[in-house]
Amino acid sequence: MIEILEPFAPIEELNYSLYKQYGVHVFIKREDLSHPYISGNKWRKLKYHLLAAQAQEKQHLQTYGGPYSNHLLATAAAGAKYGFKTKGIVRGEPVSNPILKLCSLFGMGLAFVDRERYKILVQEALQENSNTTSYIIPEGGGGALGEKGVAELVQPWEYQHVFTSVGTGSTMRGLLKGMQDANNLGTVQGVVVLKGAEAMAQEFINFPAHSYQLHFNYHEGGYAKSNAELMQFIKDFASETGVLLDQVYEAKMIKALNDLIAKGSIQSGQKVLALHNGGLSGLLSQLY
Repeated sequence: MIEILEPFAPIEELNYSLYKQYGVHVFIKREDLSHPYISGNKWRKLKYHLLAAQAQEKQHLQTYGGPYSNHLLATAAAGAKYGFKTKGIVRGEPVSNPILKLCSLFGMGLAFVDRERYKILVQEALQENSNTTSYIIPEGGGGALGEKGVAELVQPWEYQHVFTSVGTGSTMRGLLKGMQDANNLGTVQGVVVLKGAEAMAQEFINFPAHSYQLHFNYHEGGYAKSNAELMQFIKDFASETGVLLDQVYEAKMIKALNDLIAKGSIQSGQKVLALHNGGLSGLLSQLY
């Protein structure tokens, strides 16, 4: 029986001039410190998938992602750590980059498929665990098991707002479930990093309307899109706080938080928790 221990993910108050200026107390949950490669929400999402694979006596994990996918890297590292062979189905034409090289170092086999075929495989994967020799992990590690892992990070907190970045939405759904289970009254603020994803709101209608807000205007041009201003923000924030953010998810989330503070949506004296979901390996795409 594999043993997956609770990761190291402390909560720290951020020493940042903007927060002092507006009198807001901002804390950050350092899920990024959980593991160098099985980092942040990826660690949380993979936990129960790994346990399910073992319970089903599967020895091979198969999953899906883009060429700079943090999830592919996390699965490769977790597979090696817990004794599974791994295969990654990579969206797009064959490429070489630092993320995929790290996946290979952890023993993951890689197969590249075109975008249309990839969409089909991702949909088919949702139905395959009952009739395949491999355990199929959904794209991004989501689904009910992924959300169950995320829910476990929640404690009985006294924050008025809890911020998270939102991609597929599974982290935010898990966070909302955890907040409900812990009877926390704070509002979950989800910063959506995809452009034109407003239809995602339908995925949250079963949660009480007062328990969350989705923000769709902080995507910086779309998923995985970046610009010089965003990269400068990452540099400035890191140099002032000692906390590094990635350009795909967490920098956009913190920029949104800062904007909402400056606009008065978050009031002086309130306490805010920002969930750092890891993803720092994504910065390699800016350096390679």
